[in-house]
Amino acid sequence: MPELLFPFLGVVALLTVTPGPDMLLVVRNGLSAGSRAAWLTGLGCCLGISIHATAAVLGLSAILAASATAYTVVKLAGAAYLAYLGIRMLISAIMSVDPAAEAEADIAAAAALPEATVPGPAVAESAGTARPTAAAPAPAAAPGTADGVRSAPLTSGAMFRQGLFTNLLNPKIALLFLTLLPQFVAHDEPRLRTTATLAVIFLAIAVVWWRTFSLAIGPISRVLRGGTARRALDGLAGSALLAISAAVALDGDR
Repeated sequence: MPELLFPFLGVVALLTVTPGPDMLLVVRNGLSAGSRAAWLTGLGCCLGISIHATAAVLGLSAILAASATAYTVVKLAGAAYLAYLGIRMLISAIMSVDPAAEAEADIAAAAALPEATVPGPAVAESAGTARPTAAAPAPAAAPGTADGVRSAPLTSGAMFRQGLFTNLLNPKIALLFLTLLPQFVAHDEPRLRTTATLAVIFLAIAVVWWRTFSLAIGPISRVLRGGTARRALDGLAGSALLAISAAVALDGDR
């Protein structure tokens, strides 16, 4: 067991609950689609953390810290991805249809339709007997496809990938592991083994946090399932992600 485990746990707990792009994305997906969506997004973030932690243990993060070009490439890629997510959310907020309003429109349209007439019996040519035929009803149009646009729900894989890439394309997380983990390795401890142990503990805390957070956000999401609330949420989250993207792209500090 690492000698500085308890101070490390305190620091990691603060870092884990600090708001950032990961938190914003998990909150947005959780409020839009429930606790499962938040959990899947959080798991993607955890995979990103595990990759960063592994890179730090193996010393690969040192390359990112030493190379200004590599750092800039990863930073701009992360900013571009956040901007992409933000734009998609804003488009969803603008173009999606409120399901309640859409249902009312469908009811009104159905009430305005004239009563269908049933054609008379047709006479069979060969047998000379009357055989009634009924007109086949026209297929009903899927709601939200003819008069409006409804944003397609994210798949499980898409939610997971959002969490993964948002975390993975954040170079400051790589530098965090590179600079944080060695600070909690005592002088008489084996560096590689202790660093790996701390990285696993960091990941375990992240998994527990996102699971707890996803379960807590479930009841709130059920209150915000309406179309108006979802559009407002997408608009706020999209605008926030665009602002974070601009801040990441313009940030020159490492």
